Amino acid sequence: MDHITDDPADRAALSHRHQVAVAFTDAFLAAGGLDGALREDLAGEFTPAELAELALGVSLFHGFSKMLIVLGLEPEEMATTVAPTPDVA
Repeated sequence: MDHITDDPADRAALSHRHQVAVAFTDAFLAAGGLDGALREDLAGEFTPAELAELALGVSLFHGFSKMLIVLGLEPEEMATTVAPTPDVA
């Protein structure tokens, strides 16, 4: 876990497969989509079934974390980011 930070130098200690999984998670949480290079890396490291499992796992963890926040059950020492909901006309 110590190697999973925003600093690419920290991630260098991870295997390529783990680096790709972390990059996928970053792209998923940023909701920016997957670029071509990341898609190629994912296809080279994971089977379609493994990709489905990875995506489902990230989705579930992300969803449960949001549910805890809504219910007010997140730890007090946890840093949070507030993103306002866009106005819809």
